[in-house]
Amino acid sequence: MLMIRFQRVGRKNDPAFRVVLTERRARPKSSGLEILGSFHPKTKATRLHADRIRHWLSQGARASPSVHNLLVRHGVIPELKAPVRR
Repeated sequence: MLMIRFQRVGRKNDPAFRVVLTERRARPKSSGLEILGSFHPKTKATRLHADRIRHWLSQGARASPSVHNLLVRHGVIPELKAPVRR
């Protein structure tokens, strides 16, 4: 199953995340099938390829809860936010 989830990039104490399409059981640092955007939590800067994200969601890919909430916040998908386990 394909998942849209965060992949951590950046250096220590300066997190940055890519939004990537990966296989559900793939390791976190493995290369994703496609890079769909980026998110920088310190500056709240976000770049999303909304058309590609909608395409993959229509093909059956699922978003992780954190990515799902990011997509809802930026209006990519019109749904309610999901509860996130930490």
